[in-house]
Amino acid sequence: MTVVRVAAVQFAVSEDVEANLATALRMTDAAAARGARIVVLPEFTHHVSWYADREHARRLAVTLDGAFVTTLGERAARHGIYLMANCVVARADGRATGTNILFAPDGSIAATSDKQVLMGSERDHLDPATEGSPVVETPYGRIGLYSCMDGVINETPRMLALGGAQILLNSLNSFALDEASLHVPVRGVENRVWVVAANKVGPLVPEHSIAMVSERTGVPESLLHGAGESQVVAPDGSVVAIAPHAGEAIAVADIEVELADDKRRADGTDVFASRRPELYGAIVAPPVGRRAPAGAEELVAAVVTPSSDAEVTALVREALDAGAALVVLPELAGPAPEELAALLAGSDALVVTSVAEGERHVGLVIGADGVRMRQPQLHRSERHAAWATDLGDGLEIHDAPWGRLAVVVGDDALYPETFRLAALRDADVVAVPFTVGSVHDLELLLLERAAENRLNLAVASVPTEHGAGGLIPLSADFTLWTAWERPFAGVISRPEPVPADAAVTVATLRPACAVNRFVTRGTDVVDGRPWALAGSLVAAADRTPAL
Repeated sequence: MTVVRVAAVQFAVSEDVEANLATALRMTDAAAARGARIVVLPEFTHHVSWYADREHARRLAVTLDGAFVTTLGERAARHGIYLMANCVVARADGRATGTNILFAPDGSIAATSDKQVLMGSERDHLDPATEGSPVVETPYGRIGLYSCMDGVINETPRMLALGGAQILLNSLNSFALDEASLHVPVRGVENRVWVVAANKVGPLVPEHSIAMVSERTGVPESLLHGAGESQVVAPDGSVVAIAPHAGEAIAVADIEVELADDKRRADGTDVFASRRPELYGAIVAPPVGRRAPAGAEELVAAVVTPSSDAEVTALVREALDAGAALVVLPELAGPAPEELAALLAGSDALVVTSVAEGERHVGLVIGADGVRMRQPQLHRSERHAAWATDLGDGLEIHDAPWGRLAVVVGDDALYPETFRLAALRDADVVAVPFTVGSVHDLELLLLERAAENRLNLAVASVPTEHGAGGLIPLSADFTLWTAWERPFAGVISRPEPVPADAAVTVATLRPACAVNRFVTRGTDVVDGRPWALAGSLVAAADRTPAL
């Protein structure tokens, strides 16, 4: 087992390029002094990411053979470390790119990686990547590089992991508190890889502009600071080292690299070998925008978490009596579909469950008139491998009076691609009849599926040691540079889940909120995905399951 010490370094950056270089060198020295062999610096190390215009950004950009970059390379060589820094780089073709630069222990540039998904004002002065990010072979393992907004949605980290990366290095320039609590750690557990993520602290906007930016974005000046919490995440999603929210700091951890080669869950399901690339074509197709009309402003929904099948009928009645128009049951739970339909007589409500139909595990949408939609499970699961061998070939949508409903059946919930397909089919709500099998299934995986796709989720599971599902409503407060209903408190896209802490849990979902996918001006979390670079997501898998 290869063990290597890694470090995620956080510090503040200003408009003074020379001072920024001195800080980067000092903090690199400090990380090396603690024994780190792989060191990650924050995004935009050379200059605060705020410019008057594109020409201003290009004028202050570095070149790969210029003094700023070569000095960092010399420092990497002095310590014999892999060092990742991020700068705006002036390209020979006139572009300016947000670029991760990985220095080898001899000081040479081992790889560069341009940012693929630009965030808000970055679109005013930077150009996005024109090619995918490489995976770099090193004596310490295979390394992939990405930046900030690239990790707020799943595609870029996913491509790197599918390319064999064991360690993902992420440079951030973010004031969002939900980077550290959600978007950073989820990329570890969904891909079963290590993540080393370095964020900024201190003001992210120059003093002469911060009041204006605060007024226009609705973000208090005190929150327009890097949110810190630089961290190291293990392949199971646990955060093994984390820096404080404020102040210069270094998060250091010794990592066992080959843990990232085992893609199996506790039940034996290999979440890479079980992918279905042939189903994911829409993810790499050019965006067409949402075409379906908005759903209802509100939907009362319920998840039922019975301790036995004998309880299901009474619990469904209880949910309906509470006003639920959508009731979701755990997978393979409940009476026969016709009995559930009878409970709905005289009602427009729907019940979602799943059943075994021969060699298929099938999700059902049931109304008073019977089964209205069947959704076969799409991905192989070791939990049902003895009988559920006939997999579905696509994701269906049911048009309900309150909006568009998708059903994600069982372990299909483990795959970010499933929910991306639902978003691309203009779903407003996703019902998930499921069995929670890991501590991070709810708090990271499914929470991110709602956040990165702008989907309301209703997740039902029998009670397990890791939870029993819950409801994840979208918030109307999402797009920066627009008026919010509540004061901004540091969280941008992380929803507020309603855990299933009773046999029947009822909450209000917001189908209409699924229409808005713009996290800030110009940055759409669905149509802004790097679709043109994502061919590896649909490439035939060559991985065999781990033994």
